[in-house]
Amino acid sequence: MPDAIDDIDWAALEHAYGAADDVPDLLRAAGSADPQVRDEALEELVSSLCHQGSVYSATAAAVPFLARLALDGPGDRLRLLWLLHGAADGAGPEWRQVRRAVAAALPPLLALADDEDRSVRRTMVWIIAACEEASLPLMPLLRARLAEEDDAEVRADLVTALGLLDVSPEAREARNRALLSEAEPLVRGAALTDLLRTAPLPLPAAWVDAALDVCGPVSDHHGDHPWPAGYRPLGQRLMDDPEAALRAVRRGAPLAWELTQTWRDRERDALPWLAASAVDAAVDGDVEGLYRVARTGAALEGGAPAPWLEPALRSDDPAVRVAAVHAAVRLRVPGAVGLVLRLMDEFPEETATLAPTPVSAPGTVVPAAVEVFGAAALPVARRVAARPCHGWVDALLPFPELAAGCAADLVGLLPAAAGVLASLGPALGAGAVAALRAGADAGDLEAATVLARVTGDAGPAVAVVRALPDAVARRRAAVRVAGELGPAAAALLPLVEERLLAPDRESRADAAAAIWRVTGRTHDTAPVIADQLARSRDRHEPHLGALRALVAMRLLPEAARTAVEHIALSPRRVVSGFLPCDGTPHPDLTARSLARELLELPG
Repeated sequence: MPDAIDDIDWAALEHAYGAADDVPDLLRAAGSADPQVRDEALEELVSSLCHQGSVYSATAAAVPFLARLALDGPGDRLRLLWLLHGAADGAGPEWRQVRRAVAAALPPLLALADDEDRSVRRTMVWIIAACEEASLPLMPLLRARLAEEDDAEVRADLVTALGLLDVSPEAREARNRALLSEAEPLVRGAALTDLLRTAPLPLPAAWVDAALDVCGPVSDHHGDHPWPAGYRPLGQRLMDDPEAALRAVRRGAPLAWELTQTWRDRERDALPWLAASAVDAAVDGDVEGLYRVARTGAALEGGAPAPWLEPALRSDDPAVRVAAVHAAVRLRVPGAVGLVLRLMDEFPEETATLAPTPVSAPGTVVPAAVEVFGAAALPVARRVAARPCHGWVDALLPFPELAAGCAADLVGLLPAAAGVLASLGPALGAGAVAALRAGADAGDLEAATVLARVTGDAGPAVAVVRALPDAVARRRAAVRVAGELGPAAAALLPLVEERLLAPDRESRADAAAAIWRVTGRTHDTAPVIADQLARSRDRHEPHLGALRALVAMRLLPEAARTAVEHIALSPRRVVSGFLPCDGTPHPDLTARSLARELLELPG
């Protein structure tokens, strides 16, 4: 390693773990004649300089030395080139500086584009493409390499790199069209992928079919690839055009779920494909596909038999049975209520406690049966009232007489039972009220809030909030309690108004909605809620709170109108849902319904 390495003030530079003063020794070790020393040093350099795709000031400073090692070092050329590619393709505040450093280091390395090792040739193509505009002068080199290269994978990579770098749309399309007559499917596939990447929408059906013919299974998994941001994998590009995506699905591409998550009103088209893959996966105990079927079914009218579910409904695996019954419920399959009752008898513990995903609520199939079938699910609610538990309790919400009969048990199921208990009002009974008051006196905020909703006495809830030891927790609790209790929580307004200064728009909007529920003021609260919708590029489930608040206010502030129109009218999904799926309806369905309600307001 040259003495120039010591001319750099490495201690003033940073990598993933802090000051970069260890980089000189690592670079020297990477040039060691001892393979083990080299291996350990390279592992440290990759972790420090390109940590999980992030690059740093030390990365740029190390690039010239890494390039020299790749060219003249004692070994590990391919790993060093991979590190240079990771640097050129890295993210973070220093990415431009790092990419310039890689581009400056390229000229001596260009001879490796003709290396006898095909992996080295491929990686050189990736590095050149990753430098993007800095590599434009290298277009003649790439064209020459394409004319001379005889390895199909390297040729396909050259086609992709040329497509990404070429500034002439006409030249790019002409080259790709000419390559469609190539014998190698990989090369034709790369040309078709590039043609589709740059084609206007809707995508030409002939190109879509040809790409599906030569590219094999097209996955909805975008995964890792060596190309810069302008590249679009075929499956991702097809998703820009719902008809093209559906065309791929009908030809066996596993894009059905991605189609329903990207575009609205595609559930009916996708359901047969989702159902087939879900049942196949359930044989091996994989239940995620069944929950996807459940979510898809929630958007459809349903009501038809689903004989294809039978193998999963007969499974000996409780998790598969629960997921299959949940799918039957959401699809409104005839006899689904009976399936739920049988499940509650045969697998009561799993039905009550099984969580479809690590963060979802357990036992969703039981309350889902009541949500979907209403009064027809009374036998399910009766079974819940006889044995209430956390996972089932929401099934009692439409049946207050059953809930009142087991109120004492429900108090012990707080916070899960809060909504059911609060809905009972005076029917809750003196014993349950006394239990709630005891909980409130002991500092249980959930008990105190339910007590206030039942009796109108908000004093205990206010006292519990004020007694919370952490200031941020007090403000957050105040917003939640005020949002639930309305005017009865007026004493918490100072804490709620402090939350208007929260750093994130979501928290400010929640605080504004709580203030409105307490005071009825709209002049200074509706604009805050509108701001959350108007200034959010990506919308998630918390934005439903802002929509619900505006619907409750019966107001559509002009600042939010464009966002609300987009939520109501977009053919694409606007509000994203949690993945992996837990079988609940897609939150975008609710968002669209709320937005449409807002647009229908008079004036």
